[in-house]
Amino acid sequence: MSIVELLWPAFVLAIALVFIHSIFGLEIIKRGVIFTDLAIGQIAAIGMALSVAFMDSQYQNIMTLLFALLAAAIITWATKKVQKIEAFIGLLYALGISSIMLILAQSAEGTELFSKLSAADILFTSSDDLLKSLLLYGGVAFVMFIVYPRLSGVKKEFLFFVMLALTVTSSVQSAGVLVVFALLIAPSYAGLAQMKMNALLFACLFGSLSIILALFGSYYLDLPTGYAIIFVTVLFSLVFVIVSSIIKETQAKVNNEE
Repeated sequence: MSIVELLWPAFVLAIALVFIHSIFGLEIIKRGVIFTDLAIGQIAAIGMALSVAFMDSQYQNIMTLLFALLAAAIITWATKKVQKIEAFIGLLYALGISSIMLILAQSAEGTELFSKLSAADILFTSSDDLLKSLLLYGGVAFVMFIVYPRLSGVKKEFLFFVMLALTVTSSVQSAGVLVVFALLIAPSYAGLAQMKMNALLFACLFGSLSIILALFGSYYLDLPTGYAIIFVTVLFSLVFVIVSSIIKETQAKVNNEE
């Protein structure tokens, strides 16, 4: 059996993760609230931690979704009422990560569970898990492309964070909080750093190439999949943004001299 036959669900899930997170990542960067997704993901992970530590991993999806929606509701309110919103969101993230550590401290496998919550292994994703993710991401994409643009004000803001919470609920469980953050920001950052292609299309292509290379590297070099995805995607994004900035600066100087 070839690697493609063995790991095709992971490859498809990886591309789906890049696509759905790029939709939100572009908007998050434009808004300047970079840590929104990280905070929602970390608060959502509290639900997972509670399920694992005290409920024998039962009701994991429900608990994760409830905490993600709670975080979405708090951030929606805070964006309208609180000054210095980035500081507020940063504190939410700190609250989430410390809560998880305290919860998992009660478990003999606390360190291992925390690592899984941060960056999970998607290499051996089952076809059933893939189907569930694709159905959810398809529904979210429909809402974001068709319903979201027609709204305004608080309704639009709340819908954005609810859809982000639903997405994070699924992706945190399959990929981990830090992987979600990397996929939300890195491809979108690269997409916005160039001007020749549609930002979303470029982000999807850029992110898909990065994550597929990371999966191959993880498989052949026996590396932790989640952290391989983070490393490759973030490194490629930083290098691309730096090179793009140098090229733009050089072109600007040439144009000024002319």
